[in-house]
Amino acid sequence: MNFKLKIWRQADAKSKGKFVDYELNDVPAEASFLEMLDILNETLVRKGEDPVSFDHDCREGICGACGLYINGHPHGNFKNTTTCQLHMRKFRDGETITVEPWRAKPFPVIKDLMVDRSALDAIIQAGGFVSCHTGGVPDANSILVNKKDADLAMDAASCIGCGACVATCKNASAMLFVSAKVSQFALLPQGQVEARERVQKMVRKMDELGFGNCSNTYACQAECPKSISVTNIARMNRQYLSARLADPLQED
Repeated sequence: MNFKLKIWRQADAKSKGKFVDYELNDVPAEASFLEMLDILNETLVRKGEDPVSFDHDCREGICGACGLYINGHPHGNFKNTTTCQLHMRKFRDGETITVEPWRAKPFPVIKDLMVDRSALDAIIQAGGFVSCHTGGVPDANSILVNKKDADLAMDAASCIGCGACVATCKNASAMLFVSAKVSQFALLPQGQVEARERVQKMVRKMDELGFGNCSNTYACQAECPKSISVTNIARMNRQYLSARLADPLQED
């Protein structure tokens, strides 16, 4: 398969970037999108040119590191698919493919297609955890959990923190990500002890880092590779309001 590529090249966050055109021929249809970029980089290295920088890790669709904006969509225009699980057979032979990094103020460009997504880690560190006593593994039935709640918590926990919701939102909102991380604990008994403190700390950190407000267009849900539901945002909003009324955090 042959492709024309328009790839964003940028030396760092302070440099001015631009699209650079490449032509790539004889790409195997079974190659993944990241393998296609590997082939491109091998070609560039042989020519003595600077290879395209892009982020990845597991290449199994579970880590979220491979976030690329492809033809106007995070991870490409294919539902429930991360970039590393996107294959070139999904594209037309001879098609022009535009590849960009996540574009959001809290995600500064490191180089080319790589962005710094550590802002999401900072939100988790602010309160996205459960404090518990260590020791022996408790009996599975010592804390009973309603199956409906357990299923909803597992659905929320499937968020891989890739940032596609931020990249697709016109306000660069991280509310789908934050609400998923709040919900995965808030729905379980183990997460109730710190629930009020957790939601306030995570929302506060999200605002501090410069993420925008929810646009209410549901673009985040539509583009999420793990189909995280916006009902988590509604749950987070309810929890946040009730926490602010009942037990507001002291301002720093």
